[in-house]
Amino acid sequence: MKILVLNCGSSSIKYKLFEMETKEVLAQGGIEKIGLTGSFLKLTLPNGEKKILEKDIPEHTVGVEFIFQTLTNAEYGAIKSLDELDAVGHRMVHGGERFSQSVILNKEVLDAFTACNDLAPLHNPANLKGVNAVSALLPNIPQVGVFDTAFHQTMPAHAYMYAVPYELYEKYGVRRYGFHGTSHRYVSQRVCEYLGIPVEGSRIITCHVGNGGSIAAVKDGKCVDTTMGLTPLEGLMMGTRSGDIDAGAVTFIMEKEGLNATGVSNLLNKKSGVLGISGVSSDMRETTAAAKNGNTQAQLALNMYFYRIKKYIGAYAAAMGGVDVILFTGGVGENQADCREAACSGLEYMGVSINKEINNATRGEEAIISTADSKVKVVVIPTDEEMMIASDTMALLK
Repeated sequence: MKILVLNCGSSSIKYKLFEMETKEVLAQGGIEKIGLTGSFLKLTLPNGEKKILEKDIPEHTVGVEFIFQTLTNAEYGAIKSLDELDAVGHRMVHGGERFSQSVILNKEVLDAFTACNDLAPLHNPANLKGVNAVSALLPNIPQVGVFDTAFHQTMPAHAYMYAVPYELYEKYGVRRYGFHGTSHRYVSQRVCEYLGIPVEGSRIITCHVGNGGSIAAVKDGKCVDTTMGLTPLEGLMMGTRSGDIDAGAVTFIMEKEGLNATGVSNLLNKKSGVLGISGVSSDMRETTAAAKNGNTQAQLALNMYFYRIKKYIGAYAAAMGGVDVILFTGGVGENQADCREAACSGLEYMGVSINKEINNATRGEEAIISTADSKVKVVVIPTDEEMMIASDTMALLK
């Protein structure tokens, strides 16, 4: 069974084509700068070589059509005909309270998904464009939606509610939803397989940290709390997002800087975080290099970034009555040893002990980085959201 996975952003489309019988990735790539000058498709060839194909891509249907053409291209293609595709799985960002699991897409589902647009005005309409583009080009192919928010729908009310007037929840759905759910679900399942432990009875803290970041408390395989909220702004300090901030500080800044709602959203989402503190970059590699060269603001940004991860690990251990596994994933979590070490430093009282030699040698691969006598297993598990989407798609079709 061949399944194409699409992740459509406002100006981008990422794709992966899987042969599900063997779990082989047949093709992968992405389109960037949709609707802008200089749009292009960047694909990864079977030998690992990157290839850039330039093309004017004014909107998503043209982009999806270009991906289809590339998949069947005589030189770069992975299939001879689009008839070989069995289904398309889509990353869908915000499913609100309606969707607690992946679903086959139909009009009723898409109408309910569209009703969540207010909760994710940048992401949901873009996701929908991808679905509509596939429908226009391959009207009979089954399509499946896999929601970022679905995994977190098992949170109890005391964890997801905000302490604002209850009528705001009833009227507008103001509550914590959480994101990165497909990643948290994949790694929390995979780490149990990797360690050979049962899901039932497990207490796992999954740290998906990168330019965007969130942490989830996963008990018995189900999410009981997560750091992101109504939007992806809450929680950890991120590349350009502030993470947790006093709401009173927000109104104070608005008054002092003369900002409206759009202005303060832009400030907190695009100009804050590692970029805002370091003044260097939102990229952790560039910020780390600056810190090593004596940039004190860059070092402060790193200290803040690592500290907030550690703080939430402690909070979620308390929420679950202990922790058995601390797991790192995402671009920073998988590749940055100093982040993992700093986030676990000082947690010895919880039974956490890092093997520094193994930790320093681990980049982008599955590994246990805790010592043999550590009561808590500390593990690196590279995420694979696309495989999770493809697996859900295949399961629903079968």
